[in-house]
Amino acid sequence: MPIAVGTMVLAIVLLFVLIVVANAIKIVKEYERAVIFRLGRVVGARGPGLFFIIPIFEKAVIVDLRTRVLDVPVQETITKDNVPVKVNAVVYFRVIDPVKAVTQVANYIVATSQIAQTTLRSVIGQAHLDELLSEREKLNLELQKIIDEATDPWGIKVSTVEIKDVELPAGMQRAMARQAEAERERRARITLAEAERQAAEKLRDAAEIVSQHPMALQLRTLQTISDVASDKSNVIILPLPMEMLKLFKSLADTAETARIKLEKEGREKQEAAAEKKTEGN
Repeated sequence: MPIAVGTMVLAIVLLFVLIVVANAIKIVKEYERAVIFRLGRVVGARGPGLFFIIPIFEKAVIVDLRTRVLDVPVQETITKDNVPVKVNAVVYFRVIDPVKAVTQVANYIVATSQIAQTTLRSVIGQAHLDELLSEREKLNLELQKIIDEATDPWGIKVSTVEIKDVELPAGMQRAMARQAEAERERRARITLAEAERQAAEKLRDAAEIVSQHPMALQLRTLQTISDVASDKSNVIILPLPMEMLKLFKSLADTAETARIKLEKEGREKQEAAAEKKTEGN
């Protein structure tokens, strides 16, 4: 009987020792740290790897050091130029001081989320709609700076803040669409007018060259006829240059002058012959 009691006591002691040793051995991963409390006081952070704590007297709180992605829910706010918008964002942050993350704030994830929401509403409320749409990178940097400064006492490092989506009222979307359409039409008209101006300048230069060299017009005409003649289905109407018409007119005037001169000489000869005949009689 005493042997059985001794064996039972030994088994209980061994079981107690095993429980104590199991509670004393702690293993944390590479991306984790264990914040140790001894009788309620912080004695530091341990890890990664294997370490021991004093059961009952010490307690370990595991903190994840990996970067977390926090999705900021949609926030309804009004921009500086009184346009209601709905904006959401995403925040990338990680714990750089596990002791502060455990002792300075009850839940650093929830606290960071609330700071991100209030900061997002505040920054969007101080920006114009055009800045929100065209200068988003500037607003992202401002958000990151403000949230990082607010969470720094908690041992949190905010690395990136990105505005994901901006939702505008339907009426504002239609107005912006009309504005964009009008702007594109204005650019198209300016481009067309500029093209017309450049074409007019080139035509003026070409006209000046042709006026100095009349044969250039004839050569250009022949080149155009050669280009058109490659297609058998085209009907070619050959325009006569003004120089050729002037030549034809000059030849006609010369021929008419010669005819009149010949007729005049013929009449003079007839009159002279008639006078001689009269004198002979």
